[in-house]
Amino acid sequence: MSRTVAVIGGGYGGASVAKALDAEADVVLIEPRDAFVNAAGTLRALTRPDWAGNVFFPYGTLLARGSFVRDRAASVDPGGVTLASGRRVDADYLVLASGSSYSYPAKPEADSTDEALDHLRRTHKELAAADRVLIAGAGPVGLELAGEIKTVWPDKRVTVVDPAEPLMPGYHPELRRDLRRQLDELGVRVLLGVGLAAPPEPESGVAGTFTVTTTGGEEITADIWFRAHGVKVNSDYLADGRLVGRTARGEVPVTETLAVRGYEHVYAIGDLTDVPEVKRAGWAMRHAEIVAENILAQLRGERPEAVYRPTPDPMILLPLGPTGGVGQLPTPDGPSLLQPAQVAEYKGADLFTGRFADLFGTA
Repeated sequence: MSRTVAVIGGGYGGASVAKALDAEADVVLIEPRDAFVNAAGTLRALTRPDWAGNVFFPYGTLLARGSFVRDRAASVDPGGVTLASGRRVDADYLVLASGSSYSYPAKPEADSTDEALDHLRRTHKELAAADRVLIAGAGPVGLELAGEIKTVWPDKRVTVVDPAEPLMPGYHPELRRDLRRQLDELGVRVLLGVGLAAPPEPESGVAGTFTVTTTGGEEITADIWFRAHGVKVNSDYLADGRLVGRTARGEVPVTETLAVRGYEHVYAIGDLTDVPEVKRAGWAMRHAEIVAENILAQLRGERPEAVYRPTPDPMILLPLGPTGGVGQLPTPDGPSLLQPAQVAEYKGADLFTGRFADLFGTA
């Protein structure tokens, strides 16, 4: 008898685990968007709207046997999922893969591809007309956005501010030095250790000249600004406690097999988990491999024995446009640093478009 696997969330981890189980189970993928969003490409989609179509992959091509339900999970219990529409999806196995939310434009706000593309095009026009750009947040998203803007408009004045310092803490000192050098060469001004005394008056991503004061007392005038900080775990549908309690950050406690604690048939992957690591798309896809292996074992009547081991050394691929950037990969001998050409080869040139074209069968 075929078993039903309900996957909540169609992001990097959810889409991958749904695809991996499609041939062996009745997979039901539950996701409010009409298409997978390759968030790695959204910043380039903002600066190059002609490229924006590469970011979206309709879910209709992902599964050969399983079904895609465009809806939002409202509540989950050990036996299945209740959707916002009121529909019920009973399941033998559950995979919680709802990910996290992040400020636009790093992640689109609209669930419809057409609306998301329209929003990106409108913001592009406002950005194109702005001479001075302020980015609040000097993490990977803020710096990558600065690199994409400078690639298309080298003469724009781009300032990045962040109350934290130093730049990209936790990564190899040589990587941080090289990153600073490339930002200087691009003409990106980075102010660390200072925040904004008050947020700019215009909304993030909406043009309108303004002046703000930093906590260090400096005045910055710009024509548009973007928020590049603020991750929120998407776990509100678990708030009723019918399945599991959450951590203070809204995460779900999991075992080393990525099973939700207290269950053998419920798993969680990606940003939703309390796995102690820097959350990245690549790790969510590794989680998906482990969970798929364990569910496949259970479908065969075997014990789930695949274990996820967090990598102790942080990994990052941070493009600064299609040809620049820095990277750090973990190896048994310690972190391996990448040259800009390698970062471009691994990520910067196409921002993983080819990988997801293969996954969704659109290559």
